[in-house]
Amino acid sequence: MQTHTVPFGGWPNNIALSNSHAELIVTTDVGPRIISFKTPRGQNVLKNYAEQMGGSGESEWKIRGGHRLWIAPEGDISYALDNSPVKHEVTGNTVRLENDPVAPWGIRKTLTISLAENSPEVTLHHKITNESQAEVELASWALSVMAPGGLEIIPLPPLGEHPRDLLPNRLIVSWPYTDMTDPRWRFGWKFITLRQTQDGGPTKLGLAHREKWVAYLNGDSLFVKTFGYEEGAHYPDFGCNFETFSNTEMLEVESLGPLRKLKPGESTDHVEKWYIFGEVAQPASLQEQDLAAWIQPLLASVGL
Repeated sequence: MQTHTVPFGGWPNNIALSNSHAELIVTTDVGPRIISFKTPRGQNVLKNYAEQMGGSGESEWKIRGGHRLWIAPEGDISYALDNSPVKHEVTGNTVRLENDPVAPWGIRKTLTISLAENSPEVTLHHKITNESQAEVELASWALSVMAPGGLEIIPLPPLGEHPRDLLPNRLIVSWPYTDMTDPRWRFGWKFITLRQTQDGGPTKLGLAHREKWVAYLNGDSLFVKTFGYEEGAHYPDFGCNFETFSNTEMLEVESLGPLRKLKPGESTDHVEKWYIFGEVAQPASLQEQDLAAWIQPLLASVGL
């Protein structure tokens, strides 16, 4: 296990966390933000916007790429500037990043990242604190901007049968610009898949997702994100704890915490776990059974 400072993408002050399974790079010149995640011999699975790398101090929000902590529901507060250096603390295999509250909202973001000693598991703790003088209602929102050209795999609840199963067991929300006949989407009985391509406009769906994981296959690297669902909680966007967006440049794998009313000084948070697998064989096909047979041993190897 190693932790050291490295230059990356034009920023001089980045913290690298690595073991024999995975490498992360966290920039401290802007953020909080993870800018790279890969296996030791693999490619970065996160998208980097080359023209925005190394920048800071801009007067408008920049996507930059990587993984960021945002605020839901989407609105002006989501685009609070994160273009300044962040406070950081390194303790063993853990990095804690924290920004100064941004006016006029007074919201502080804290992202804590821990890499396991001898596995590809990363734990991310996303925390939003209200440091304004008024109560606010919001949710923590974790967005991973994935490199182009991959396939997202979203598991579905077990298929039921009629007339035994009379009540719904899934919620899918679509955005106004989403064309449900878009060929990038495939809706199966076991998975929804979304392919990132260089053509096709913006598209987005959200789910009340209880299946714990979502994966993104790009080349011979498989990225897996896990997150929870709190029964009875009120989630943004008609009840979504998972959302995904794609356009011609990238694909986003997003998890959300419940909506909370925060009095001054109160916080809300949610946790993700990441895994990465390198040099993976391709599935025999994208048919449901082949995809399931291919991914299940990989998930089982990390206890999923």
